[in-house]
Amino acid sequence: MNLLSRFRPASLLRQLPAPLALGLLLLSACNSGTEQSGAATDTAVLPEPTDDAGSWYRQYRGLLPGTTDSVTLHLQRLSAESGDIRMARIVGFYADASGRPYELGGDTGSKGDSLILRDLSKGLAAAVASGDADDEDEPLETDPQWLLKEDANQLTGTYNGQPTRLRRLRPSTGVRFAARNFVADVVPRPDHPEDSIRGRRVMHALVPFMAPNQELLASNIRRGLHGDTVDTAPVPALDSIWREQLRAFTKDYRADAGPLLAAAAKDKSEEYRPSESLAYEQEVNTYVLWNEGDLLSMGFFGYDYSGGAHGLYGTYVQSFDTRTGKSLRYDDIFLASAKPKMEKLLGQYVRPTLGIDAAAPLSKTLQVKTLPVTRNVYLTSGGAVFVYLPYEIAAYVYGQISVFVPFSAMDGLLKPGLPVGSNPALATR
Repeated sequence: MNLLSRFRPASLLRQLPAPLALGLLLLSACNSGTEQSGAATDTAVLPEPTDDAGSWYRQYRGLLPGTTDSVTLHLQRLSAESGDIRMARIVGFYADASGRPYELGGDTGSKGDSLILRDLSKGLAAAVASGDADDEDEPLETDPQWLLKEDANQLTGTYNGQPTRLRRLRPSTGVRFAARNFVADVVPRPDHPEDSIRGRRVMHALVPFMAPNQELLASNIRRGLHGDTVDTAPVPALDSIWREQLRAFTKDYRADAGPLLAAAAKDKSEEYRPSESLAYEQEVNTYVLWNEGDLLSMGFFGYDYSGGAHGLYGTYVQSFDTRTGKSLRYDDIFLASAKPKMEKLLGQYVRPTLGIDAAAPLSKTLQVKTLPVTRNVYLTSGGAVFVYLPYEIAAYVYGQISVFVPFSAMDGLLKPGLPVGSNPALATR
């Protein structure tokens, strides 16, 4: 079943899973191109993926200041062009020694050779819970900050003011990807050239490059992009998915904007001017959340502004076993009997995430008394991450909430054979 056929864009991200679409734009409205990524000076054996202009996926490895464990930083540049200026053009993910994930967001410097990033995972939800943050769009002063500059095959700069250096991995560990970047501007009324506003559809895709089981893996990633909830239905090609979603966005945008612009043209009082609220935007991106060994975890992020005070956003997450190319959904990860225990564990591990005191009821901060077990979950080497969309369990100001539960706490709840190493909690029973 394709969830995309059920919802208009305005309600798209209020649902779980958040159905997203991504693909190649073959229409004349596409503003995309291709360029060969930088030459691989230390890996002449394997070719480099060919990325679309302004987009790339890279891996860097190094020590964080004050630690003894190195981290692999998964960085993506979405494009040089932004739809919503509040959205980061650079996104990144890394995990500490326990497998706990952290998320980065930021942008490039004015010359395009530097990165200005903030660690978005440390402190926002807890700061909101304590009343120290009023707007999740504004970075906290306590957010760890990365100031990095590209220097040959490494990033050098500072992390929280301390010197740091990260070496680019060539080739990448895990699955290698080619980045695709697509943009389409949509006019609200094709027969009214005087209209100055536009709707914008932006998509960024990561396509497996020279990967094991590449055909099946690519098909299953496309199913995630298409919003399919089962792996047995035929999956469209990427260009078909893009055309389908661009048509849907165009139809809905024109149905909303056309009548309002016509009404504004007839209003001679100059008091009715809906232009700003009619600059609709819809963006979908694929993110690498984990990509090492036999495990790949990806996020399919969507942003939708259809008028109002702010847009809606959310991330549908999914893991893949690269040994087989198959998807790892909730039922592939957890035993059928796991739900009651997982509910208790989520109630326990959400507390440090949100800064909730051990004795306080969850309902004091959240809109639920107990944390439901969402099926929106992905794996790292050290545990499972459950992702709740804005409004799902808390007010919008809390944003998207991710709860990490380590494998050590899930003994007896997981199916054997998961592609995450020899953790005792995963031993065959």
